[in-house]
Amino acid sequence: MTLAPPRSDATNRPPAGRRVRLSLLHLVLGVVAALYLSPLFHMLVTSFKDRESAGASAPEWIPGPATLDAYQEIFSATDSPVLRWLVNSLLVATAHAVLVLATATPAAYALARLEFRGRGAVFTCVVATLFVPPVILLVPNFLLVNELAWIDTLPAVIVPGAASAFGVFFLRQFFLSLPGELEEAAEIDGCNRWQIFVRVVLPLSRPALTTLALLAFLASWNDFLWPLYVLLSPESLTLPVGLANFQGPTTSGTTC
Repeated sequence: MTLAPPRSDATNRPPAGRRVRLSLLHLVLGVVAALYLSPLFHMLVTSFKDRESAGASAPEWIPGPATLDAYQEIFSATDSPVLRWLVNSLLVATAHAVLVLATATPAAYALARLEFRGRGAVFTCVVATLFVPPVILLVPNFLLVNELAWIDTLPAVIVPGAASAFGVFFLRQFFLSLPGELEEAAEIDGCNRWQIFVRVVLPLSRPALTTLALLAFLASWNDFLWPLYVLLSPESLTLPVGLANFQGPTTSGTTC
């Protein structure tokens, strides 16, 4: 039995036409990536400019005399505790994500696996709430938070959105995709419904749970309207609301 000689590197290379297409594709992707990253780069460069250069009409991609005055002014301001806003946002977003998982996971599992009367109607009502604009809930949520004496506290921006209809829908669809034979085998081994949920379903659902946690974290992190209504003192603000205090009309780099 004779073995075929190994191919040389020249024979393993893709054809010339394919190499040209790949090079053009990489070039186009590089240009698109540069276009998307250019605002972030300009924002970073602007942070090292002085007030006059930052307010100039013509953009400067490379600042002449780089300065840290903007950072010193922000972090030294007593009425604008940026680091406190950052900590508040991290606490709010993390607690919100945990509460969303704690409420959506058992609800989604019950709607996916448990047999009870009215299950379809309950799921229909949950999905129907996705079509309700969130701005409609501002007044009811504000009245509820006010009755609980949570105004100007972090629980006011953590708890109201904890019952996530999207989270229930998302996890229910994932639970339906899991093989039912795994739960039946666990039941034969003597596990009750809670043990099946904790020991079988949850370990298999880590990708879906992680995805939902990230989505809930980002949604809470970027939320601006609701914290603007219920957080009043500078020490209680989250980062998006606090940073909005730095925005104002400018003329020739001087704040009016």
